[in-house]
Amino acid sequence: MEASQEGMANNSSGSAMATNPHLLQMEEDVLYHFGLSTKKNNLQAMFGEVKFVCTGGSSARMEVFAKFMLEELHMHLPAGMALCNICSTDRYAMYKVGPVLVVSHGMGMPSISIMLHEVIKLLEYAQCKDLTFFRIGTCGGLGLKPGSVVVTETAVDYKFEPVFELQALGKIISTPTNLNKDLAQDLLSCSDQSDEFDIVVGNTMCTNDFYEGQGRLDGAFCDYTEQDKMNYLHELYNVGIRNIEMESLCFASMMNRAGIKAGVVCVTILDRLKGDQVVTPKEELRRWEERPQTVVARYIKGTFEKKLK
Repeated sequence: MEASQEGMANNSSGSAMATNPHLLQMEEDVLYHFGLSTKKNNLQAMFGEVKFVCTGGSSARMEVFAKFMLEELHMHLPAGMALCNICSTDRYAMYKVGPVLVVSHGMGMPSISIMLHEVIKLLEYAQCKDLTFFRIGTCGGLGLKPGSVVVTETAVDYKFEPVFELQALGKIISTPTNLNKDLAQDLLSCSDQSDEFDIVVGNTMCTNDFYEGQGRLDGAFCDYTEQDKMNYLHELYNVGIRNIEMESLCFASMMNRAGIKAGVVCVTILDRLKGDQVVTPKEELRRWEERPQTVVARYIKGTFEKKLK
């Protein structure tokens, strides 16, 4: 039987997820940016076992993470088979490793919003239950050694407010952007004595822009002084903000609307209190990019193994 809107109506998992009543009136829902459909694909058969969704900006990085999870969960593909991208479009990449769905989200809040709308609907149609979402990626740190891992407690906007404002039909929809504190502490406890990096919990400022929105001095335009920038960054640090990135506000908001437990885990690629340019060699950056993946993989592996016992 194909996964359908009827399946969504019968999902009593308590996960809330997609709450749009108009979906129930649709004969077919085309998840355009994934190249999937409720009529053409048996979404429940394809995704029904998913418990964890891990998303990050780079499609290449998500492929690496999917292969890493394959090893960590000791799963083996059938002979002659390879891990493949489920999406038939070039917008996003998606890989499934047992209970783990790995999806790229591109850069910035508009891109992650599109992906989350479609993946939340997809998993609702698949009647998935007890989901946990993670965003893993890179960020600019504040007062932290480059290469440190930050687990987000609350995502805030440029005014330091824990709220995401969405424009719809000329009006503003405001939703909270706090994340699950118990999950944040569980992720913090996933550190290991052999780790060559620190893990901290802190608030994250999310912006709509990489340059001026983050107070950089090296964009094409800049209408403020270096002292203005430093005053602002120190103000961020003093209110408990430890990193800056471009997706967490939308991510946290949509997870709250969907009623899904979620966490954000990012590695700092520089300390913004000491500069704007990323000068770390690429090979070292690649190793740093693996650090959030390692932390999240430890959490998933531990949770997965407990359920098997």
